[in-house]
Amino acid sequence: MMKKVSGTTKYLSLGIIALAIQGCGGETNTSTNLDNVDISGPATGWEMVWSDEFSGSTIDTAKWTHEIDCAGGGNQEAQCYTDAPENSWIEDGVLNIAALKAAEGAEKPYTSARLTTKGKADFLYGRIEMRAKLPVGQGSWPAFWMLPTDNVYGIWPRSGEIDIVEAVNLKAKDAEGNPEAHIYGTLHYGREWPKNEQSGKAYTLPDNVNPGDDFHTYAIEWQQGEIRWYVDDYLYATQRRSELRYNAKEQPVGLAYKGWFTEYFDQSTGDLNLTWGNQPFDEKFHLMLNFAVGGNWPINVNETGIDEAAFNSENKYQVDYVRVYQCSANPDTGKGCETVRPGYDKLDDALVEGKAPAPTPPSDGVAKDLLIFDSTPNPNWAAWDCCGGSTPDLVADADKGDVYRFVVGESPTVNGFISRSAFITDPEGVPSPFDASPIESTGVLSFAMKLVSAPAAPDVTWSVKLESNEGATAVEVPITDSTEGVLPTVGQWQTYSFPLSLLASKGLDLSAIDVVMVFPAWGSGNGAEYLMDEVKIARPNTTLPSVVIFADNENPDWPMWDCCGGSTPSVVSDDAEHGIVSEFTIGSEPTVMGYINRTEFGGSGTAFDASAIFEKGLIQFDLKVVNAPTTPDAPWLFKVESNNGDSAAEVALTTSVEGVAPTAEWQTFSFSLADLSAAGLDISAIDVLMIFPAWGQGEGAVYRIDNVKISQPGAEGPALDGLTLFVDQIADAWSIWDCCAGSTPAVVSDDNEHGAVAEYVIGEQPTVVGFFADDGVYYDASAAVSTGVVRFDMKVVSSPSDPSSEWTFKIESGDASSAVELSLSDSIEGVEPVVGQWQTYTFPLQTLADAGLDASAIDVLMVFPSWGTGDGAVFRLDNAIIGTP
Repeated sequence: MMKKVSGTTKYLSLGIIALAIQGCGGETNTSTNLDNVDISGPATGWEMVWSDEFSGSTIDTAKWTHEIDCAGGGNQEAQCYTDAPENSWIEDGVLNIAALKAAEGAEKPYTSARLTTKGKADFLYGRIEMRAKLPVGQGSWPAFWMLPTDNVYGIWPRSGEIDIVEAVNLKAKDAEGNPEAHIYGTLHYGREWPKNEQSGKAYTLPDNVNPGDDFHTYAIEWQQGEIRWYVDDYLYATQRRSELRYNAKEQPVGLAYKGWFTEYFDQSTGDLNLTWGNQPFDEKFHLMLNFAVGGNWPINVNETGIDEAAFNSENKYQVDYVRVYQCSANPDTGKGCETVRPGYDKLDDALVEGKAPAPTPPSDGVAKDLLIFDSTPNPNWAAWDCCGGSTPDLVADADKGDVYRFVVGESPTVNGFISRSAFITDPEGVPSPFDASPIESTGVLSFAMKLVSAPAAPDVTWSVKLESNEGATAVEVPITDSTEGVLPTVGQWQTYSFPLSLLASKGLDLSAIDVVMVFPAWGSGNGAEYLMDEVKIARPNTTLPSVVIFADNENPDWPMWDCCGGSTPSVVSDDAEHGIVSEFTIGSEPTVMGYINRTEFGGSGTAFDASAIFEKGLIQFDLKVVNAPTTPDAPWLFKVESNNGDSAAEVALTTSVEGVAPTAEWQTFSFSLADLSAAGLDISAIDVLMIFPAWGQGEGAVYRIDNVKISQPGAEGPALDGLTLFVDQIADAWSIWDCCAGSTPAVVSDDNEHGAVAEYVIGEQPTVVGFFADDGVYYDASAAVSTGVVRFDMKVVSSPSDPSSEWTFKIESGDASSAVELSLSDSIEGVEPVVGQWQTYTFPLQTLADAGLDASAIDVLMVFPSWGTGDGAVFRLDNAIIGTP
């Protein structure tokens, strides 16, 4: 049998390992010793392979070709490019490019020049350098850049673009009234327009020097997998290829580094693929020099528009030289001649993160359902206005309770729900692309929608659009393609259903759905306001039953009720958290109060069947006492009846899961359906809930109730897809474990909420403790990396005697072949343990994987005071899971 080895051996050899760590180091792409680098100029080893010093009397046509067109550069630029000598010429060893006002009636209002080396010189890797003085003025846009010669990966930008330096509107005023002085280094790559991506960095020269005042040297150093940008030999930006993260099965499960990527057609299969390698910046590129006028970028920033006075023969783009070097150490990769400095590979300094999407994680084949929104927001799926500037908000609807409201104004937009990190604002939320592929044949996207006001434009088409894997695939269909086939109608709730098989047949990759949109056609929605609820991707008839009896408003099926005292319970406003609540008042007449479903009291008569949630279901409500009963120590009771009183259960409020008595503060009370059933209640036809001081003892009581519901907690969203390590007992093939001190962790009883828990005691001998898999047992969480978590509850019974002790979380995989160790305060909750309090700690699997954990073979989970400082600690763990909750 294979012997499982824990990485805790590091604690037993701490001194040796500490010495070893001092000798470790190195960067992803270079082995440069920064202590031995002279950063005052380019590193040694660069050999010039091409240059133009512009020392002749005319532009060298053996090196450069003038492009002649009026196409506007694809950016709605305002110039025609010409080969006229007034637009480009050499004078005193300098290339001059001038943008000039065109003759009256010309195709474009300006003329200028664009020079290219295409067909005459192209390059793969090296140092490309230009010394130049840039033109100024609102609307000016000089550039020194590179395009691929052969477009191996497809049309722009799939085959890439490298912008060595560009600037817009130099010396025009910025928003603060200061002269514009930025230069930019940028890469373009990814999918075909309009889904193209770019990443880069803006930079200003030291001491407020403006690039339009004098000559400066602009360069890139381009090697396999990395490109660096320089001004006057100062490295200000670095970009790199993406690095995939693989599990033990060699399946890509995420990004170890987010850099560039591209999309291309596989010539052998015809498939459109994404690649995260050196592509597209591993093919030959040629040089471009041009001076554009206007265009989408310059005219929309600084002083906006084009200043005609800036374009004359004196405001020139002047180039002293262009030089290309090859790295003699390794011309084939360009590596070995790096001009780098400390911080060149740090995100908070020079390193620029790219826009690569994560690879679609391998499907685990497990059929799951997703509830995106149903009265309660899903923290992993934000309600979202793409482009219109509005913020979708929760509003109360008489029929549906809390629903999301979306509006469309003058700015064209689309609205819906999104699960991408850039748009998730809830601190508990994590990006959670949904793998619907296992339910393709039976699953349905469905939602309820009510149109409050129609768009001002008549006959607007309403659309439903889904995207997958950050837009890698998308499908848009008219809302009338739904199973119901109806148009939105003002003032009416309507349900819309779209079979997943239909969406898949139109090209949607179901394995990583991350956007669901519902909207009037782009640009035609002004004036639209609409509500959405019950948004889910699920198999029909798999939702567990639940009922909200009161939340912000009265449920007409379950009216408030005074049995016998003659009062009329009312709806009143409370604090910001609770809003509208129920208020009950008891006078001299004995009574009970609550909510009733029976028709003779105004209810619907449709009793609630909780049988499907018998084991884990709860009846819950919030309660606040405004005035206590005049009878001292009057007990507070909870009573539930079923089927017109055929069965009932009555219990004290203090027997709730929380075990508390009512006070003047809001408190939650939860009652297990299983316990109520054991007390005699038939849970198949619940029709009355009562909360009251004991009969005849309630005079003077005024109390408020809110958030009354019968449900199974967690049933609103997907059930746990993963491993339950410990809930009341340890998982099969795992043990509660002490690494090194010889103690035996025990299962002990805690409070009503937690029940049986794992308890650990640490003595003088240093140790780590936690949960340990049997030999040969590993848990594969790779399919849940993008959405899953490691989560556990912890309560410290007694602290370590060493006050400097730090509480630590560690997880290992593959017999300690990979491991991650973090402080408990690095959890999402970010809190330190407090003696006597249960606290939850959550660590996203994505964070752990990014830190180096192979999630495909998890076999140890540890929680402990830092090594050698734990003497005296006693603590408990419960509700430990690995997966997608």
